[in-house]
Amino acid sequence: MQKITPCLWFDTQAEEAALFYTSLFDNSKIGKTAHHDESSAQASGQSVGSALTIEFEINGYKFLGLNGGPHFKLNPSVSFFLNFDPSKDNKAKEKLDSVWEKLSKDGEVLMPLDKYPFSEHYGWVQDKYGVSWQLILTNPDGDDKPFIVPSFLFVGNVCGKAEEAGDFYISVFKDSKRGQIARYPAGMEPDTEGTIMFTDFLIEKQWFAAMDSAREHNFNFSEGISFIVNCGTQEEVNYYWNNLSSVPEAEQCGWLKDKYGVSWQIIPDALPKLLTDPDKEKAGRAMQAMLQMKKIEIADLEKAYNGE
Repeated sequence: MQKITPCLWFDTQAEEAALFYTSLFDNSKIGKTAHHDESSAQASGQSVGSALTIEFEINGYKFLGLNGGPHFKLNPSVSFFLNFDPSKDNKAKEKLDSVWEKLSKDGEVLMPLDKYPFSEHYGWVQDKYGVSWQLILTNPDGDDKPFIVPSFLFVGNVCGKAEEAGDFYISVFKDSKRGQIARYPAGMEPDTEGTIMFTDFLIEKQWFAAMDSAREHNFNFSEGISFIVNCGTQEEVNYYWNNLSSVPEAEQCGWLKDKYGVSWQIIPDALPKLLTDPDKEKAGRAMQAMLQMKKIEIADLEKAYNGE
């Protein structure tokens, strides 16, 4: 099971975006869709019965799309590497070019598709829905990496903290280790020598990447992209909540922000089942209880669900 799931915040386009993404890649599919009840519709400004969340997979990697209204916007502070590996697929370059064409249509090219010192073929694009992707022709002599790797861009007041953040996540999550690390050399101002040009790390058996950038950016980490940590027990919920939460005012409905501004959702496995129960009255009571919570308390949620 994928322990950590990226959640993409849309205004009303989650279903449309999920269909678009799953059309681009093999081994991709749409999963369950949950709909707004009266409580969640009122909280988000959406209409009752409209899609609340939609699960989908890209090349076997799980995402969740959320229709949350216009409150938060997607930006390139979190992007997704797409590793096209010629050693695994002799049509890797052609597939990269095809995906690039579709993702860049009506989107914004952040780095043109071209040859760079670190890759023969690479480009960075923000698609028409606001999600950012880094498409790279992977060096087949390098470490084997999964097709999708989420990447954090540390800018503004957290620029220079990519290495520290990676060490922090490695210390909090299980099955974790540092991967490769490349630092900025001298003469690459405004980036400071020794800060992180690129690093990757494994947490909960999933690869993530991180970079520092001292250039001017009009964005930073936000709830636009958050990471769901799927928890089996209340003890596990408590552990991640206590170790990650650093912004009390951001705590709501299982959401928190860590000390770098990255948003996480600490979600017990029981929650989706309770909220999507066919008995709308029970599910509605669970939803109403969740909306009043900061950290999710499974016992209190189940009491509300059972009408106790």
